[in-house]
Amino acid sequence: MHYLSWLLIISTTVLLQALGAASVAVPSSNCYVLDNSSHILDFSGWVGQLFQYEGKDSDLVVRFCKDVESRSQKGYVDFGRFDKLNYFVTGSGKVDFVQDFFNGDLMNCEQSYDKMGRTAQVNIICGSCLNGECKGGLGCICNVTYESTCRVLVELAIPCERPGPRVFEGFTVGFHPRSWEIVYNGMTQLGFEKSHHDFSFRTEQVHVALYMTAIASLSNLVQKPIIKVFPENGLEVSLSGSGATGKPPTTLSPTVLIVDWRCEEARDTPYEVYITIPVEGYEPIQFILTKMCEYRQDQREDGTRGWAIFGVTSCMYGLLHYSLFYSHCFVVEDSFTILEWNACMELMRYPA
Repeated sequence: MHYLSWLLIISTTVLLQALGAASVAVPSSNCYVLDNSSHILDFSGWVGQLFQYEGKDSDLVVRFCKDVESRSQKGYVDFGRFDKLNYFVTGSGKVDFVQDFFNGDLMNCEQSYDKMGRTAQVNIICGSCLNGECKGGLGCICNVTYESTCRVLVELAIPCERPGPRVFEGFTVGFHPRSWEIVYNGMTQLGFEKSHHDFSFRTEQVHVALYMTAIASLSNLVQKPIIKVFPENGLEVSLSGSGATGKPPTTLSPTVLIVDWRCEEARDTPYEVYITIPVEGYEPIQFILTKMCEYRQDQREDGTRGWAIFGVTSCMYGLLHYSLFYSHCFVVEDSFTILEWNACMELMRYPA
């Protein structure tokens, strides 16, 4: 089993290299940030890293991407927690990044901003403190400023992570025009960044519609999608819809990418369909859809049979409609005026 897992990982890696793509998957935690040039910096390995600042009456402790506390002999005072939403953004000036912490202790802060209790803002400097402290190591707190009893500003210097791939911000892919289960903000979401058996589509689902959106001013950078199937034989896949032609998607006018697939060969494990959407100047968008094939399908034959049945039914209905009108005109012909007869024949020729 261990050997098969490694074989799958190696096969996936080789396939990604063959496609020439390095897709941007959402990090394992929400402790990441996009810099001013949209490159991602993943600090997932820093979550919970403790930094302590010794003050006169109390110490201030920052647990990276977790919380901020003031500690003294009287006890701990919570100055906010790093919410599951991403409050990790780019800074300005000497500050490289900013982390916001909300929903701290409420005592004597019931009327604070948006009733969020005590809050903290951690200004992150990549490198050393401006006063020359914190050289090397994991960094330290340079300065602490209490704006009030309910809010604290912290200056933290750390050796920042190296910038990763450039993310095409604002781009989404989902199963609905206003959803983003597959790609959100240019990053492939969990479940579609690699092959997951639990996320596989069933055999009888012969097509899937994917909706794409992008920021209007950047939508012209989106190019035609590319597909790659692994294994190469056994599953016939084709793309259609406005998204397949490279039409620029926008938030107000999403494009739809229809994936049609037909099982030509049954298989115990799902087929992997790699969809790559090149974006000029950015890392490509890439995600994986998996398809189960428990039996062989003949979609073309079924579709032809369906159209044949529809055609025969329509023809029979037309003949019946024609016969009824013609019989009516013939039976009452003697009592018709010329105008009435012509009107009846017109109805017979162009029935409503």
